[in-house]
Amino acid sequence: RVLFRSEYYLCFDIGGTSIKYGIWEPERGFLMTDEKPTPAKKGGSEIVSVMKKTGDELVKLYPVAGICISTAGMVDCEKGIITYASPLISDYAGTRLKEEMESYFQLPCEVENDVNCAGLAECHAGVACGYSSALCVTVGTGIGAAILLDGKVLHGACGNAGEVGYMHLPGGALQDIAAASVLVSEVESAMGLPHGSIDGKWVFDHADTGDIICLSAIEKMADILSMGIANICYVLNPQIVVLGGGILAREERLLPLVHRGLKKYLISAIAENTRVKAARNGNRAGMIGAWFHFRERRF
Repeated sequence: RVLFRSEYYLCFDIGGTSIKYGIWEPERGFLMTDEKPTPAKKGGSEIVSVMKKTGDELVKLYPVAGICISTAGMVDCEKGIITYASPLISDYAGTRLKEEMESYFQLPCEVENDVNCAGLAECHAGVACGYSSALCVTVGTGIGAAILLDGKVLHGACGNAGEVGYMHLPGGALQDIAAASVLVSEVESAMGLPHGSIDGKWVFDHADTGDIICLSAIEKMADILSMGIANICYVLNPQIVVLGGGILAREERLLPLVHRGLKKYLISAIAENTRVKAARNGNRAGMIGAWFHFRERRF
């Protein structure tokens, strides 16, 4: 099927704090983007309601041909159902996003996990373009990964490949000892600060001033993260590792530490043939990847 310039796609990226949305035109990219707070405490039905109301406004302005959804949680891509979600979003597991949106808008809809979407965005419109195998790791409140072979997501037997945050290392699961949220908590504890009083940006800003506690915490996090990524590389041997998440806004400090860690934990034959780069697409990655997922399934 040929794509025409008149075709527009409504993209959503559902996260624990915000629902990003935009209108994507395949030849020109986003014509508009915006976001609304996620009604996380009210559950999946209210999230669907917000998406429907948002879509109602946009389909009046653009000739939308399909709906592309990136979302937190584990996803059954065939059925477009959330199979598992963290407590950050109440009553989200079981939400039938694809069915709800297709029935309401009478438009095709496809749904994919947000980390997989971020990986697709980097493979098709980012730093992993041209690589046949890529590991895309997102570091935030938790840690997740997308495994991409020839530009397609490896989903695994039940759709949950890439859940590397649950991988066990000395000290606990990877996301329990190396996520950005853990970095912040450790600095708060070491400095005697109230919980929730600082964020990752604060930690990196203070590291820039030479603060020993912040510098040490960042180095510790990067070392553990590197150990986890190295273990995955021994299994997958990807050509490129792409690091994403809000914390990579400070790639100039974090990326060299990860490079150093991978040299420490990988044998030279693998380390010398594994590129490591920061993701390019920022907070639009989920929506961009949702479109590429839609394209893969529909065209």
